[in-house]
Amino acid sequence: MKLYSDEELAEILDQDIFHLISDAADRLGLECYVVGGYVRDIFLERPSDDIDVVVVGSGIEVAKELKRMLGRQAHLSVFKNFGTAQVKFSRREEGGMLKEYEVEFVGARRESYSHDSRKPIVEDGTLEDDQNRRDFTINAMAICLNKDRFGELVDPFNGLADLEDGIIATPLDPSITFSDDPLRMMRCIRFATQLNFQIEDETFEALEHMADRIKIVSGERIEVELNKIILSQHPSKGFVDLQRCGLLNIILPELAALDIVEQKNGRAHKNNFYHTLEVLENVVKAQSDCDSQSSIPNTHLWLRWAALLHDVGKTKTKRWDPSVGWTFHNHNYVGAKMVQVIFRRLKLPMGTEMKYVQKLVDLHMRPQVIADSEVTDSAVRRLLNDAGDDIDDLMTLCEADITSKNEGRKKMFLENFRMVREKLADLQEKDYKRLLQPVIDGNEIMELFHLQPSREVGILKQYLKDAVLDNRVENEREPLMQLLMQKAHEMGLDGGFAN
Repeated sequence: MKLYSDEELAEILDQDIFHLISDAADRLGLECYVVGGYVRDIFLERPSDDIDVVVVGSGIEVAKELKRMLGRQAHLSVFKNFGTAQVKFSRREEGGMLKEYEVEFVGARRESYSHDSRKPIVEDGTLEDDQNRRDFTINAMAICLNKDRFGELVDPFNGLADLEDGIIATPLDPSITFSDDPLRMMRCIRFATQLNFQIEDETFEALEHMADRIKIVSGERIEVELNKIILSQHPSKGFVDLQRCGLLNIILPELAALDIVEQKNGRAHKNNFYHTLEVLENVVKAQSDCDSQSSIPNTHLWLRWAALLHDVGKTKTKRWDPSVGWTFHNHNYVGAKMVQVIFRRLKLPMGTEMKYVQKLVDLHMRPQVIADSEVTDSAVRRLLNDAGDDIDDLMTLCEADITSKNEGRKKMFLENFRMVREKLADLQEKDYKRLLQPVIDGNEIMELFHLQPSREVGILKQYLKDAVLDNRVENEREPLMQLLMQKAHEMGLDGGFAN
């Protein structure tokens, strides 16, 4: 973070875009300020293209004046119901680069809320009113754009000090702030996670007291904030805060339920909530390493969701077996079924993204089972057949899942995973899709034996598939036909054979 004087802020804002906005506001005799994230990110020395402007008066009129000044190159959108407007345009910067701008204008306002809605009753207000309604002190700072005060910082809640101290706090009473708009509770934790800040004590206490208010927020809005937390550099920080304040138990109770350790006869299982967060951090690190090698996968978000949900089935499958201790048999299968329920509730996409997460949760134990014993060609071929194009992500998840504190066991698993990867690479190089799909398919089986789609056809197809996956025969027509005829004979299907 870096501190700037008003004079230095004026130099930072010495750009065409801000002088144009300044001229538009001055022509109309209206105060205007750049506010929110753009101001915050100046002090954090982070690039930002989000320009939000508050006008003491009509923000729409200033937007119209800016559009008039820019002419045809600018596009104006007016949202009268919300009292806002947006101007989009392109400017050629020094060096010839074309830069796209989006500027949001709003009139300064005061807001009041009813208990059962996030939609405020809005009235015209002063700059002070507008800053009072902001979510956090670090987002309530404003810099004046009018010519006679250009670059002057207006910071009534000491947001600059909170930025310097790494603190998330609300401008007014946090209980009122969160009650008025409960989504701010998710934003509070999201900002703390993204910026690696601490939540101020009174603000955190309000999160605990007001957590139940999150129930009036739509799944779509919660999903947006959750995804931003998951995509942050250290998402586990956000999930710990969500768990500590009680929000997680409301929005993602399946994950919150893992935060328990049971002990019986002196034997305890690990805390699967904190294990899950460790796996998530391992996935983030693996993706970061991959990014640094300029090979960025397009499944960052959904692989992280798979890491987050990979063990959610453990709560339902936990059993005590006196001979072995605590067991979680089939938790992968149960967890995969839970994925669909969670995605639907949170309004996450139910198409390929959900199926991808479901597949990885279902298969996440398979590589470990292989790596726990002899790494056979047959097991690797079956794994590749089931995982398909998602095999690399599955292996990343499974390697991240090795969190054992037993260094010897951890080393053995990782070495066996290396062998699995080598065998997988060999199969992929040889075009596994062709190698693992029998050249005799179901249609030919039905034609050979005069069968309709039926259980018998499925048995014969699977028999050939197993033979190929187990590498008992080459995936060639003649040896597969011999196997097919033998199996059909055992099933009494010889009579239907088409000569």
